[in-house]
Amino acid sequence: MEGWFTTFARWAANEAGHARAFVVAFFSVLVWVVCGLVFGFSDTYQLLINTGTTIVTFLMVFVIQNSQNRDQLAIQIRLDELVRANHDARNVFIGIDQLTAEELEALRRRDSSR
Repeated sequence: MEGWFTTFARWAANEAGHARAFVVAFFSVLVWVVCGLVFGFSDTYQLLINTGTTIVTFLMVFVIQNSQNRDQLAIQIRLDELVRANHDARNVFIGIDQLTAEELEALRRRDSSR
């Protein structure tokens, strides 16, 4: 399941970030307006549109969060590698992403007092 979702999330985030996705969304709004005029913006019409957009938004939250999690992890791994490669760097900062907010604040205070 994890591999399938990662592949799908990568594809969906990539596609959603293109200009053609904006064009599709723009024309969808135009179709929505035209259909609203035809159907008189009835309560049923509004309910269907609101339900559809809510479902799409709800699902996209998970796709976007998955993409951000992968990007953040990749950045963290690269930064850790740079710290390891630089002999003058303090290795104490490797893995600080695992610390609690209080531990990070204490580290920030200690480091800024130098």
